[in-house]
Amino acid sequence: MKLLSIAIPCYNSEAYMEKCIESLLVGGEDVEILIVNDGSKDRTAEIAEEYAAKYPTIVKAIHKENGGHGSAVNTGIENASGLYFKVVDSDDWVKESAYKEILSKLKELTGNEETLDMFISNFVYEKEGEKRKKIMRYKWVLPEGQLFTWKDVHHFRKGQYILMHSVIFRTKLLRECGLKLPEHTFYVDNIYVFEPLPFVRNMYYMDVNFYRYYIGRSDQSVNEQVMIGRIDQQIKVNKIMVDYFVSKKHLLASNKKLAKYMFNYLDIITTISSVLLIRSEIPENLEKKKELWEYIKKKDGFLFFRLRYGLLGSCTNLPGRGGRKIAVDGYKICRYFFKFN
Repeated sequence: MKLLSIAIPCYNSEAYMEKCIESLLVGGEDVEILIVNDGSKDRTAEIAEEYAAKYPTIVKAIHKENGGHGSAVNTGIENASGLYFKVVDSDDWVKESAYKEILSKLKELTGNEETLDMFISNFVYEKEGEKRKKIMRYKWVLPEGQLFTWKDVHHFRKGQYILMHSVIFRTKLLRECGLKLPEHTFYVDNIYVFEPLPFVRNMYYMDVNFYRYYIGRSDQSVNEQVMIGRIDQQIKVNKIMVDYFVSKKHLLASNKKLAKYMFNYLDIITTISSVLLIRSEIPENLEKKKELWEYIKKKDGFLFFRLRYGLLGSCTNLPGRGGRKIAVDGYKICRYFFKFN
């Protein structure tokens, strides 16, 4: 069994996937690299096969019909043979020194009596044109150098969240919790770092800048105009997260810190949905914003009340141009943290 399986979802990734793969090969025989070709129409499949032929004990090329990022991640989980599982997008890469430190620590933790469910490290926003790189780190929030539980977690700042780039999950946990990301849908990475959390018992945090998250392509999913164009998918993900949060209230009742963290995450996702709908300045989208909030209210009145007066809920529901201006100003805060381009 491999120590770590790394899935690389690829769709028309010929221009940048090799940099990603090369950075991961440094892990050697401890890792399994699953290149998931999601129905690409360029040389992605050919490049994947070349690496699989050159590194047959490390790289596996998987070809499937196009189903979107979530579908590719699902395929990665299904085919993973490693004890732990990581997703690295094809336009991103990892830092070698941090990578080796993490693999060494995972080996060490594997021999413990207590099972590690989630490993957390920092990631760096590699935003095109910016010399000063923003680092998402969790120092002072998560204990270092030890296994810990949710009870040991300190206060997360607004905008400080555990994203897909931050985490390595135990593979079996992802399967046991029933995680299944929707197909042909963007922004499912939010579901990926949300639904497994009630099943996570033991965690470990290493303060190293491991994952390099590239932002800069005009067609990238976090480009603001692209997000507005795909707003129905953002709303779909938002509703799935609302449904899940409500369905797990019984599990969260005895874990206040986890419940607070998951609520805050849902709060900012709902804020982003609402503000993008406002920023589009399309009457139809303002109706969609109203429908989203009505959906939340019908699903759970108390959750609606908390979100309504949460991070920016009150701002995104103020009437008229003045209310919309306050909402947009609030969105700039979200943009600062999430580095939308």
